[in-house]
Parts: sequence; structure tokens; C-alpha cells
Amino acid sequence: MLDCFANNTTVSQKCYDLILQTMAESVIIIDTDCIVRFANTAAGKLAGIPASELVGKACKDIMDCESECNHTCAAFEPGELKSTECRVKRADGSLVPVMRNSRLIKDETGTPLAAVDTLTDISHLRRAEQRIAQLESEHVTSKGLHNIVGKSRKIQDIFELIRLAAASQATILVTGETGVGKEVVAKAIHALGTRKNGPFVAVNCSSLPENLLESELFGHARGSFTGAIKDKPGRFEMAEGGTLFLDEIGEISPLIQVKLLRFFQDKQFERIGESTTRKANVRIIAATNRNLRAMIRQGKFREDLFYRLKVFPIQIPPLRERKEDIGLLVDHFIARFNTETGKLLTGLTHDAAVMLMDYCWPGNIRELENAIEHAFVTCREGEIGLFDLPVEIRRYELRADLCGSTEDAAPNGSEWSSRKRINTITRDELLELMNNFDWNQSEVAKYLNVDRTTVWRNLKKLEIGKRKPGEPGGNAGLQNKA
Repeated sequence: MLDCFANNTTVSQKCYDLILQTMAESVIIIDTDCIVRFANTAAGKLAGIPASELVGKACKDIMDCESECNHTCAAFEPGELKSTECRVKRADGSLVPVMRNSRLIKDETGTPLAAVDTLTDISHLRRAEQRIAQLESEHVTSKGLHNIVGKSRKIQDIFELIRLAAASQATILVTGETGVGKEVVAKAIHALGTRKNGPFVAVNCSSLPENLLESELFGHARGSFTGAIKDKPGRFEMAEGGTLFLDEIGEISPLIQVKLLRFFQDKQFERIGESTTRKANVRIIAATNRNLRAMIRQGKFREDLFYRLKVFPIQIPPLRERKEDIGLLVDHFIARFNTETGKLLTGLTHDAAVMLMDYCWPGNIRELENAIEHAFVTCREGEIGLFDLPVEIRRYELRADLCGSTEDAAPNGSEWSSRKRINTITRDELLELMNNFDWNQSEVAKYLNVDRTTVWRNLKKLEIGKRKPGEPGGNAGLQNKA
């Protein structure tokens, strides 16, 4: 058995060799002629060959001389020693990035005899840097993708569709309710795609009458109509090399549909009042909140144009179907409006947060943004409270009108179903229910077939407080709010 400390004062030479071979760090020793004189087991694994085969090789044969190492034997050059990044040549021809730390072995006179190099594999760091660079190029953050905020499963699926769309040149049809962020999605596709250095030109097809929209899209020649005092290029020409976003595509007239169809077929168009045929190298992204298939059945939209548009469709889910994103969106809007207004609002009170979570958001993200902007008008500092929110969000009767109340019909078999609606429930009746469900507002709301906010609102209205911990149910265990 090897005894490293036989005389209790020094370590034997064999133990020194054993220590070097056991080290997880790759170690090589090179002489002043840049020849490897020792390599431990880890160095051999790094190079992909037995360590014994490294011995006798020139330093330039095992390390990439054209990397950030200024010289393979930089350790022997005058000046301060420092860590350098190099690449080790593996037996299979691949290169492994390493951090090289050199230290000189000198004699009594200070003359260098050899150099000890430790080589640290940093390939995992380089892969991480590449991934970070990729994410930065894609505008990816922990909160979303290129100004699209969210973490829900549904929005993550949209992120993947956006990446796929950005990697292609296909025509994209973005559909979804008003306010879900269709233009934001279109901008993300453009920004992440190969046309990102070209222009992004948007046209709202519902905001202009037919003749003006035709001129806006395709341009017009001087004198083509009253007021056309000079030639004017259209949005197709303005978007050359980039992306043309046609918002509300379902609102265009049959004439514009025909002209768009021609462009899809041969990438050609003509300005109004001009016979010259022009071409445009543009990518089309269209968006609509209309049901185009229903419009086709009604004869209001061309079927052939529809199939040209929906090469790659993306359906954006409404906010009510991804409510787990509301918190991130609220934080995003508060941060933005803090910057714009100079205020320092810190977030939402619990009651306000519950109210936002239980609202149906018919106007989707745009309505949420407007709600937070409204709160910035009424709230001066601190947290946004319940009464800082727009009235249609916090008042039951207005919410019911917007969202469609289900409170008229209680669950079948319930003793409450034939007695009264929740908005006329008595204090004793609600107390009894709360006690029966151990003060779980969500369960009471489910039983009554209403949302949790409605139960909470009635508890407030009837001045019913929470039961104290450890106290039995019933009126005796309640704190009534004055």
C-alpha cells in the first residue's frame, strides 16, 4: 500500500504523480521548446486520446494556434501571465473551448524551466452564451416574447407559432377577438424574421372607404382623380423588402379583394390611373376578428382569397382564456405608465386583483390596458384600489350586462334555486351558506352558479366579516364590519 507520508514531513514523488492524475482539472506540463512533457488523465479525456499519447506532442498540435491564444507558448513570453481562451484539438477533429492558465517553473536564478497549464473546459459556457444571444435576438424575456407578455400554456403555444412563422416567408392570417394583440403578433413575426431590417407597414382596412383604400394600398398616378396632384406610391411599394400588415382584412370590398388576389397570384399590381405593371417584394400578414368562413358562405368574401391568406393561420386566444397572464400584464402596464407619468404605483390591492381576475374582459388586453391607465388617473400613490378601476369592471350590474350573467339560474337540486337570486339573498341565508362551505368563497360561488367576486361583493354589502380562527361556525363566530 502506498504511504504518502512515510516520514511525516514530505510527500513522496509517487504521491505527487497520483495527485496530478487524480485531479479533475486538465493539467499539462510543457518545456521551453513547447513540447508536452506531462499530461494527466483529465487532459487526455479532454483531447479524446490517452494521456500518454499527448506526451511528446508539440503544443501547437493539441491547441488551436489561431484562437484567442496569442501564442501556444505564451507562458514563456515576457510580461504578466494571464488567463487566455484557447481551443483544444480533439482526436475526432472537433475543437473544445478552454480557459488556459499558465504558471512557470523556474530555477534558483529565475530562469524558466517549464510551464504548468491547467485547461478548464468552458464549452457549456459558450453554449449558454449562444443561447442567451439567440434569446436576445428573438426579444425573449422571462415575461414573454417581443412585447407579447404572458406565461400561460396557450400563449406559449402562440410563441412557438410566431417563431415558426418568422422562420418562413409564408403568408400569415392572424385571427382573434378585438383587443387580443393581433398587430403585436404581426410585429413580432416581422422582428424575428429575415425581413426584420426591412420596413413594417400597417394598414387598417376598415378605416378607409374603397377608393381611398385602393389608393393607399397600390398608389395612384397624378391626375387619376380629383386631388391627385402628384404621383403617390402605395403601401405595397413602401413595404418593399419588408412586411405589409393588413389589419381588419375582413372589411375590404369585392374590388379590393380582386386586386389583392392578383397580387398573390403573380406579385404584381398597378397604381390607380396608371397602366404600368409593378412588382413588390413584400410579405403579407393579414388579421381579422371576423369569421371569414361565414362571410364566404354569405358571399361577402372570396374563397380563393381566403385560402391565399390562410397559408399559416394563428388564432390568438382571448384574455378570459388565459387569466394566469393578467398579473404579468398588469405589472407590465404599471411599469410603463409609471415611466410615462412619473408616478410610482406599486401594484394592486387584494380586492382590486380579485376583481380583475374575475372579470370577463370582452375588450381583452386593450381593455385591461385602458383599465390600468384609468387607475393612474384616479390613484396618486401606493397600490391601485378597487375604486380606482373603471365602473363597468367593479359594478355588478354593468359587469353582468357586459359578460352575460348566469346568476338567474342556480344549480338544479339546490334549495336556493327556487327562492331567490344572489343579489337578493339575505344576510342569514348567506351566513348559513358560508358556514356550510367552511367559508370557502369559491365553493359558495360554484354552488350558487355565480363568480367569486359576486359572493365577495355580497359579503361586503351585508357587512359579513371572516370567522375568527378556531371559532365555530354561525353568527357567534363572525366579526361584523361596521
